[in-house]
Amino acid sequence: MKFVITGKNMEVSAALDQAVRDKLGRLDRFFSPDTEVHVTMSVIRDRHRIEVTIPVKGGVIRSEQESNDMYVALDLVEEVIERQLKKYKNKIVDKHHTGSFNEEYIEKDYMDDEDIRIVRTKQFDMKPMYPEDACVQMELLGHNFYMFMNAETNQINVVYRRKGGTYGLIEPEIG
Repeated sequence: MKFVITGKNMEVSAALDQAVRDKLGRLDRFFSPDTEVHVTMSVIRDRHRIEVTIPVKGGVIRSEQESNDMYVALDLVEEVIERQLKKYKNKIVDKHHTGSFNEEYIEKDYMDDEDIRIVRTKQFDMKPMYPEDACVQMELLGHNFYMFMNAETNQINVVYRRKGGTYGLIEPEIG
């Protein structure tokens, strides 16, 4: 695996760099040798955050963990990614997105912790509204996200609440 390690608001020490390579290097049994692993570490006040993104054919494997210690956050992020890989292995292989993965990972059976089951379907009228109005509606409902038809583009968009009290907007990219 190839590591791209960066720091935001901090200098990545040699010891921390080596710890990332050692800890996340354990995941190499799942991936092909040319797989890139993007690691971003940051410190905001006394919170240490590590974000790991692994682009694979057909998608992205990602985890973000936060702790009061960077090494603890690193342990957590490695555990989450390994759990994701084992849990979704059958879905990855079924969709033939195997180019980024190691043969041993593809051939090994992992127990499904739980299958994805849709237990409820909702339908509702979508009246065109502006993103700011959608944020207000989301807050009134007490939800973390809200899907709506954008009055400016006539496309389905999603607004969501981000950490820190800000909002995000998801728009489709057509093409």
